[in-house]
Amino acid sequence: MTASDLPSLFSPIQVGNAQLKHRIVLSPLTRLRAYDDHVPGPQAATYYAQRASMPGTLLITEGTIIAARAGGLPNIPGIYNDAQIKAWKEITDAVHAKGSFIYAQLWAFGRAADPTLLASEGHEHVGPSAIPLEEHWHADVGPQALRALTVPEIKEYVQLYVTAARNAMEAGFDGVEIHGANGYLVDQFLQDVSNSRADEYGGSVENRTRFALEVVDAVVAAVGASRTAIRLSPWSEWQGMGMADPIPTFSYYVSKLKERGLAYIHVIEPRINGVDDAVKAASNPESNDVLRKIWGDRPYIAAGGFTRTKALDTAEEKGGLISFGRLFIANVSFKKMQPETKIWR
Repeated sequence: MTASDLPSLFSPIQVGNAQLKHRIVLSPLTRLRAYDDHVPGPQAATYYAQRASMPGTLLITEGTIIAARAGGLPNIPGIYNDAQIKAWKEITDAVHAKGSFIYAQLWAFGRAADPTLLASEGHEHVGPSAIPLEEHWHADVGPQALRALTVPEIKEYVQLYVTAARNAMEAGFDGVEIHGANGYLVDQFLQDVSNSRADEYGGSVENRTRFALEVVDAVVAAVGASRTAIRLSPWSEWQGMGMADPIPTFSYYVSKLKERGLAYIHVIEPRINGVDDAVKAASNPESNDVLRKIWGDRPYIAAGGFTRTKALDTAEEKGGLISFGRLFIANVSFKKMQPETKIWR
């Protein structure tokens, strides 16, 4: 197969400071394999190195909490202390030894945290507003003692992202992806279903995007725009999200992100649950095309239930990159995912 015969999905692209050899990206996948102190275990280096086996691959880590108080699940990795930085350095070294690249996904839970776990670790349960999340895994703890963050606390969170981003650079990451999707803290500020604040962080589109822009700007100032990215999920109803019309908010936000010159944006398709939402997606006018148009020709990663055929077609028709979760779990070595192999037929 000659270079001219290759599908667009297998064509090279520059993303930030990384020259990728193809456009298949490892999605951030929560593994719950870290130690109790949120230090990644040695198996994590094997896990990521396996998926970096084809040189020029971009990997995005599982969500990695920016501080102990920003967590919300047991055995997820962090990047806020020396032990964690050291453990991540072993992982990034293993990925780089394969000739591939890796971004750390920076994560803060907000109201999506398990309140029982937070209480056991001496942390308060906070979010943009005191609007509790009604999900089944919180049902056995009764009413949640959720409170709204104060403005000084919001500023502290911005700095937690900065510290985490700097730690990621020390750990050898090629960049950081701010987790602004799936009903976690940044997403909670963006959407009016979880943000009812009456101050400068709530109400208007400009106000609801303020925290998310402050985080991006602070991280860019700390590590550079070419090492900064963000993940968004405009249409997801996961964890109580799903504002009536996300387009005005996310169009405005993406237009502001474009001005910052980030490495990429990573946007989840309306069919977040893949097979479960296949029927809904087929008859649903929801689309991220308007965001693609605003973002222009900068690197755009699409995520969410992509089949092999859909990924190939999307890359041909719309360009950009495609992130996969299930495919990378099923195929430990990317060498099995070459364009000429039966996996793409």
